[in-house]
Amino acid sequence: MARGQIQDQSVRLKLSIGLRAVAEAMCGLAIWLYVWPAVADERYGAPPPDLRLHLDRLVRSYPDWIARADDDNVVLKNGARLPVSDHRTDKSFDELVEHPDIDDMFYVSYPTGSLPQPPDKNVDPGRVRFEPLFVAMYGDCRKNEVVPKLRTIEWLPARNGGRVAITTVNGVDQALAAVSHALDQVPAEFMKFLIPTAGTYNCRTVAGSGVRSMHAYGAAIDLNVAHADYWRWSKDANAPTWKNRIPTEIVRTFEQHGFIWGGYWYHFDTMHFEYRPELLSDKP
Repeated sequence: MARGQIQDQSVRLKLSIGLRAVAEAMCGLAIWLYVWPAVADERYGAPPPDLRLHLDRLVRSYPDWIARADDDNVVLKNGARLPVSDHRTDKSFDELVEHPDIDDMFYVSYPTGSLPQPPDKNVDPGRVRFEPLFVAMYGDCRKNEVVPKLRTIEWLPARNGGRVAITTVNGVDQALAAVSHALDQVPAEFMKFLIPTAGTYNCRTVAGSGVRSMHAYGAAIDLNVAHADYWRWSKDANAPTWKNRIPTEIVRTFEQHGFIWGGYWYHFDTMHFEYRPELLSDKP
């Protein structure tokens, strides 16, 4: 073979190898771009784009305790400064729940006024709570700081619904009394969901977790377990199938008085309502 022909074949071979390498690299890039969003979706901690709105609502919701909030800190009236962010944006979902900062509480918006439907994976609006803030307001039940602030109220007195103990901090007792008054007027067929209740104050952590329940602050109520659904009761708790039997009218009544509902969670808890006015939008 002539020397010129050998050189031509060598050039063509190198060109072919080079083009193949480029194609493989492009294919790898395409695969990475396809996979990356799915991986990214499993990481949490980045502040929401509307964080300022959430912080302003947080200040308005707890005027007895929070003096102001800026981009870096929530400043309590006693002078304590709670950092808004821990600057972690790579948390797993379990880390988000167990070790949140303040902006993590707003990682998804609570769907005020929307019809109940199966949430997307790990969409639990309100289930993430920054514990130091709530302890500062409601007290530490392990130090017996919550019980002295509880008040016993009549629950649905016109229907002989019994009595429940609820915190007086932030006017939660008044809010729950208003809920009780409103629900006393609903049709009789709703009573099976409302009576008996499954408890309010309980100094405990969330099941399967190390974080305190809102019940530990006396700021939550569970309705009748017999007509409610809970994600841990699912056959596959790793991929729970959303269920709900609580009428929307009951949910709306609680929301109108500052309570959010656990039925909007992927990890659903349809008997559960907790006082979280900072998460409620201005929708009716």
